[in-house]
Parts: sequence; structure tokens; C-alpha cells
Amino acid sequence: MTNCELKQEVLQALSELVEHCPDVRFGQLIVNLSCIARGPTPEAVWDMEDDELLAVAKSHLEDYERRHAGVA
Repeated sequence: MTNCELKQEVLQALSELVEHCPDVRFGQLIVNLSCIARGPTPEAVWDMEDDELLAVAKSHLEDYERRHAGVA
């Protein structure tokens, strides 16, 4: 996967998360994901790689969908 493709996939996953969590500000979402990926350190947002962000965003989406399965 190219760097550009990776970024497109990250943006798609973030877009889905935004739809699922409209009350969470975008900055909060990024910080929350970086803490999940790297731990609760001030450097987490700065140090998180795109592939880490994608993995944690996908994991977070899967968790959300599992928790809300069958809830309509």
C-alpha cells in the first residue's frame, strides 16, 4: 500500500468514526485514538504513525459496531 493509499484509508475510517460519534470533537477523536495506540503520553499524538492510526481506528470501529449490533 502506498503512503497516499494509507492516508485515504485512514481518512475513510475517521469519516466512519465521525458518523458514529457526532458528539466527539475531531481533535478529541484524534487524541483518544493516539492514547489507545501509543498510551496516555503528551507525545502520543506527535509520535503516532499513520499505520497505527489506521489500525486503532479500525479496531475502534469494530468495537463500536459490535456494541451497537442489533440496536436500531
